[in-house]
Amino acid sequence: MTSGTLVPVFAALGDETRWSILAALGDGDASASALAERLPVTRQAIAKHLAVLQEVGLVEPLRVGREVQYRVVGGELSATAKRLDALSAVWDRRLAAIKEIAEGL
Repeated sequence: MTSGTLVPVFAALGDETRWSILAALGDGDASASALAERLPVTRQAIAKHLAVLQEVGLVEPLRVGREVQYRVVGGELSATAKRLDALSAVWDRRLAAIKEIAEGL
Protein backbone atom coordinates (compact mmCIF):
# COMPACT_ATOMS: atom_id res chain seq x y z
CA MET A 1 0.00 0.00 0.00
CA THR A 2 2.93 2.36 0.62
CA SER A 3 3.56 3.20 -3.03
CA GLY A 4 -0.10 3.50 -3.94
CA THR A 5 -2.90 5.82 -3.04
CA LEU A 6 -3.65 6.73 0.54
CA VAL A 7 -7.40 6.73 -0.06
CA PRO A 8 -7.97 3.15 1.19
CA VAL A 9 -5.84 3.84 4.28
CA PHE A 10 -7.78 7.02 5.06
CA ALA A 11 -11.07 5.23 4.43
CA ALA A 12 -10.01 2.58 6.94
CA LEU A 13 -8.94 5.25 9.43
CA GLY A 14 -12.19 7.13 8.92
CA ASP A 15 -13.89 5.05 11.59
CA GLU A 16 -13.50 5.86 15.29
CA THR A 17 -13.61 2.19 16.30
CA ARG A 18 -10.69 1.39 14.00
CA TRP A 19 -8.72 4.26 15.55
CA SER A 20 -9.50 2.78 18.98
CA ILE A 21 -8.35 -0.65 17.82
CA LEU A 22 -5.05 0.75 16.56
CA ALA A 23 -4.57 2.62 19.83
CA ALA A 24 -5.28 -0.54 21.82
CA LEU A 25 -2.85 -2.53 19.66
CA GLY A 26 -0.26 0.13 20.43
CA ASP A 27 -0.12 -1.42 23.91
CA GLY A 28 0.73 -4.81 22.37
CA ASP A 29 -0.64 -7.60 20.24
CA ALA A 30 -4.18 -8.71 21.04
CA SER A 31 -6.89 -11.04 19.82
CA ALA A 32 -10.30 -9.88 18.64
CA SER A 33 -11.76 -11.23 21.89
CA ALA A 34 -9.28 -9.29 24.01
CA LEU A 35 -10.00 -6.13 22.05
CA ALA A 36 -13.75 -6.65 22.48
CA GLU A 37 -13.22 -6.79 26.25
CA ARG A 38 -11.44 -3.42 26.15
CA LEU A 39 -13.73 -1.63 23.73
CA PRO A 40 -17.50 -1.10 23.73
CA VAL A 41 -17.90 -3.23 20.59
CA THR A 42 -18.82 -6.86 20.02
CA ARG A 43 -16.20 -9.40 19.07
CA GLN A 44 -17.86 -9.85 15.68
CA ALA A 45 -17.68 -6.11 14.99
CA ILE A 46 -14.03 -6.05 16.11
CA ALA A 47 -13.29 -8.90 13.68
CA LYS A 48 -14.85 -6.95 10.81
CA HIS A 49 -12.87 -3.81 11.70
CA LEU A 50 -9.67 -5.86 11.93
CA ALA A 51 -10.36 -7.26 8.45
CA VAL A 52 -10.59 -3.72 7.06
CA LEU A 53 -7.36 -2.70 8.79
CA GLN A 54 -5.65 -5.85 7.56
CA GLU A 55 -6.82 -5.28 3.98
CA VAL A 56 -5.03 -1.90 3.84
CA GLY A 57 -1.92 -3.24 5.56
CA LEU A 58 -2.26 -1.51 8.92
CA VAL A 59 -2.49 -4.70 11.00
CA GLU A 60 -1.37 -8.27 10.51
CA PRO A 61 -2.63 -11.49 12.09
CA LEU A 62 -0.31 -13.84 13.97
CA ARG A 63 -1.34 -17.33 14.97
CA VAL A 64 -0.41 -18.04 18.58
CA GLY A 65 -1.52 -21.58 19.33
CA ARG A 66 -5.26 -21.71 18.66
CA GLU A 67 -5.64 -17.96 18.91
CA VAL A 68 -5.09 -15.27 16.31
CA GLN A 69 -3.40 -12.16 17.64
CA TYR A 70 -3.20 -8.91 15.71
CA ARG A 71 -0.36 -6.43 15.61
CA VAL A 72 0.06 -3.00 14.08
CA VAL A 73 2.21 -2.82 10.97
CA GLY A 74 4.34 0.14 11.99
CA GLY A 75 5.99 0.49 8.60
CA GLU A 76 2.69 1.25 6.88
CA LEU A 77 1.73 3.81 9.53
CA SER A 78 5.16 5.43 9.25
CA ALA A 79 4.95 5.54 5.45
CA THR A 80 1.53 7.19 5.67
CA ALA A 81 2.83 9.75 8.17
CA LYS A 82 5.82 10.54 5.93
CA ARG A 83 3.57 11.15 2.95
CA LEU A 84 1.37 13.43 5.04
CA ASP A 85 4.45 15.31 6.28
CA ALA A 86 5.59 15.84 2.69
CA LEU A 87 2.16 17.19 1.74
CA SER A 88 2.17 19.44 4.78
CA ALA A 89 5.58 20.83 3.83
CA VAL A 90 4.29 21.75 0.36
CA TRP A 91 1.35 23.63 1.87
CA ASP A 92 3.55 25.33 4.46
CA ARG A 93 5.76 26.68 1.63
CA ARG A 94 2.71 27.85 -0.33
CA LEU A 95 1.19 29.58 2.67
CA ALA A 96 4.52 31.24 3.52
CA ALA A 97 4.73 32.58 -0.05
CA ILE A 98 1.18 33.95 0.16
CA LYS A 99 1.98 35.59 3.49
CA GLU A 100 5.12 37.16 2.04
CA ILE A 101 3.16 38.56 -0.91
CA ALA A 102 0.37 39.86 1.35
CA GLU A 103 2.79 41.53 3.74
CA GLY A 104 4.64 43.11 0.83
CA LEU A 105 1.49 44.91 -0.36
